[in-house]
Amino acid sequence: MGRHRHPHLPTTESAVGAIRAVAEELNLEMTVTDDIGADQTSRRTSAGVFTVLDPDGSLPHEAFVELGGSPSVTVRLYPEDDAQITVDGIVFDDIPRDSAPAFLRSVHGGLAHVKGRFLPPGWWLIVPLPGDETYKELVLRGTLTPWLSRQVR
Repeated sequence: MGRHRHPHLPTTESAVGAIRAVAEELNLEMTVTDDIGADQTSRRTSAGVFTVLDPDGSLPHEAFVELGGSPSVTVRLYPEDDAQITVDGIVFDDIPRDSAPAFLRSVHGGLAHVKGRFLPPGWWLIVPLPGDETYKELVLRGTLTPWLSRQVR
């Protein structure tokens, strides 16, 4: 019997493939750095000093994706099935890896927007996804890029 590695969870490779499909659909250039193995992965805090394999024997795998165009977007895919997506310097942590393509479509499809609030004061970058999923992050004062400024509603 072959061993399946979390058959219901996508691999980093399939997540990169899904992001590549969105990049092609949106006509964006894409650069991938995916040679980050167990020895260099950024979050191996729980592993022992000489541990280079995950408990199931596979190599943990991370990928870093940069997309061209405006806004500047990078996606860091972690072996733990989540992603960090940065949009024009605004960092969104703990995005489920499966949601990354929808997140990118929202950003590049004009759904993402910036909202200002008086109390507490601040601007928020809001990224709605299909269903009821919405991500928002505070935009620090002075970091409203030209792209972010155009998204203010």
